[in-house]
Amino acid sequence: MAMHMSKCRAWSRVQRFGIAAYRKYSSSGGYPNISLSSPLPGIPKPVFAAVDGHEQCETKITTLENGLKVASQNKFGQFCTVGILVNSGSRHETKYPSGIAHFLEKLAFSSTAQYGSKDEILLTLEKHGGICDCQTSRDTTMYAVSAEVKGLDTVVSLLSDVVLQPRLLEEEIEMTRMAVRFELEDLNMRPDPEPLLTEMIHAAAYRGNTVGLPRFCPVDNVEKIDVALLHDYLRSYYCPERMVLAGVGIEHQQLVACARKYLLDVKPVWGTGTPANVDLSVAQYTGGIVKMDKDMSDVSLGPTPIPELTHIMIGLESCSFLEDEFIPFAVLNMMMGGGGSFSAGGPGKGMFTRLYLNVLNRHHWMYNATAYHHSYEDSGLLCIHASADPRQVREMIEIITREFIQMAGAAGEMELERAKTQLKSMLMMNLESRPVIFEDVGRQVLATGKRKLPHELCDLISNVTASDIKRVSTKMLRSKPAVAALGDLRQMPSYEHIQAALSSKDGRLPRMYRLFR
Repeated sequence: MAMHMSKCRAWSRVQRFGIAAYRKYSSSGGYPNISLSSPLPGIPKPVFAAVDGHEQCETKITTLENGLKVASQNKFGQFCTVGILVNSGSRHETKYPSGIAHFLEKLAFSSTAQYGSKDEILLTLEKHGGICDCQTSRDTTMYAVSAEVKGLDTVVSLLSDVVLQPRLLEEEIEMTRMAVRFELEDLNMRPDPEPLLTEMIHAAAYRGNTVGLPRFCPVDNVEKIDVALLHDYLRSYYCPERMVLAGVGIEHQQLVACARKYLLDVKPVWGTGTPANVDLSVAQYTGGIVKMDKDMSDVSLGPTPIPELTHIMIGLESCSFLEDEFIPFAVLNMMMGGGGSFSAGGPGKGMFTRLYLNVLNRHHWMYNATAYHHSYEDSGLLCIHASADPRQVREMIEIITREFIQMAGAAGEMELERAKTQLKSMLMMNLESRPVIFEDVGRQVLATGKRKLPHELCDLISNVTASDIKRVSTKMLRSKPAVAALGDLRQMPSYEHIQAALSSKDGRLPRMYRLFR
């Protein structure tokens, strides 16, 4: 009876003061004997948020009378990301000197008809906690602003002014020339050769056309680009039917109303008229080699200098992102994986990918082996970048060509499932970020007029089989290789030998016999 009364008193104290107050921090203390599988008495019933309909996060798209598309994705939060994406990039410079898109990227958010300077634009955005950015790629130019939702009207007005009413003053163009020259110098001096190698592999794969045109302005063209040339280019490519106004974190109708107000009947500073120099070329994959013999011994001096390395990138034609084969190629790229020899391990780092297991773990002298997949609306390129001591270039290239050949072999069930899971995980984690959702919405709507939602992409990834990987790999291996080489290339085999290795059954380079060593 006494025991029962003691328990009752203890439980009344729990109800009165809460469990935390009742807890006794001693070995003799204890908790009341309450089941964790049943609700606590006296606690109000929780109310959970519910989603109306099948997919509350569905992307909404409206096309205005002038052809401009407005796409939005609602997302809870105080801030939004809004921007204008233009179907314009370095691949469209066939009829112009290369480097215009690079110039426009540097000139973005400078003085406009409404704002006297870049500082005025930044001060206006600061009132709404905003930041701005402009990025160009081979096929897209993107102007973006992240700011408070309350400042949406100001943000769309500013974007309209930046894209359609730039002043392009002579002093701004001169400053841009200086910035471009500095960037070109930095590109050739930086320890990380990745941007330069990417330029070279595209130039080799698509020689002289579309995505093979230089993304960075060549030194010889810096002085050629002026206001008249910029206006001529803008007149051809900056028209409403080649633009998407995308927003994440705002109501669709609110964004459409702002688009009608600021982007529907606006006359651009370069005037209106029928675009005359629009390039509609389809990417022509050529294959080939681009070499740059360069002294890499003093790239990174200091207490822990990077050793002298030779960098090789080998690529083969894959597919465009509009084709059904795009998803199997994405899985294949993830299955190859790779990285640097100093990459930190751990879950999700890709330490079980083929380029780690078969290359970096077996050949300690290789510093890097990484797979990349570049995909565009009419072609694609899957490539492997490898780095090693100049004396071991031939052996390194043979290791990479053997990995390409083995892509067409049977993929193990475990490695395939791991690659698919990692790809889905990467996709979903990236789409947690509002700016990434914005870019995904904008790029998909610009390219296809609609957007595939994440769960649709995950279903497509789940459906990829080992036979799909074998099929796309076999098709890829029929194309001519594209090769980019940077550094000390005295030990590098010829392009014909690399091509022969990729056409063989085992990926081995033809043997070389010398009478004298």
